[in-house]
Amino acid sequence: MVRSIADMIVTGALLPGEKLDEISLAGRFEVSRTPVREALRELGAMGLVGREPNRSAVVTNVSGTYLHSMFEAMAELEAICARLSAERMTVEERRNLELDHRASAQLVRTGAEEDYATYNTEFHSQLYHGAHNDHIFELVTQTRARLAPFRRAQFRLPGRLAKSFSEHEIIVTAIMRADATAASQAAYSHVATVSDASVVFAGHR
Repeated sequence: MVRSIADMIVTGALLPGEKLDEISLAGRFEVSRTPVREALRELGAMGLVGREPNRSAVVTNVSGTYLHSMFEAMAELEAICARLSAERMTVEERRNLELDHRASAQLVRTGAEEDYATYNTEFHSQLYHGAHNDHIFELVTQTRARLAPFRRAQFRLPGRLAKSFSEHEIIVTAIMRADATAASQAAYSHVATVSDASVVFAGHR
């Protein structure tokens, strides 16, 4: 439910200032009001929904400036994770990263946007775990959660799957070579490109 509502906000199906009625949402998703309240709380933590005491939740207006600032932080964090992964990943972790990346080529060929989006989340999680730093993992996963709806939106843009795969290829190659500098630069550029694609899509709402 969180993902569905978040996607509606990002794509413009729900507009800034629009009220989110718990009863209507419960009926729409065929659930009780309790999971709706929890979903709205999670969306509030993402910055997509606001609520004042004793008032209905409303869709917030996520400015391009704020979105850019979040992606800027994300790029820095992912660059750190990629650098540390190049230095610290075990042989098994590197092998799994490469094998999963190769397998994702089939998703690109078939244009499986949803499946690729799911894989993309796993790909980045492998980098976070590969850094072997619990504090950085906590920071990067929290930031990713805030940006998740916008990062998914990028895959609706024409040609984005193939471009994402190519960017992953550079990151994977650098990590397999234990080239920390190249891995860091590639990861930063990748997230910067995701930022541009996501902001472009969000701007079409």
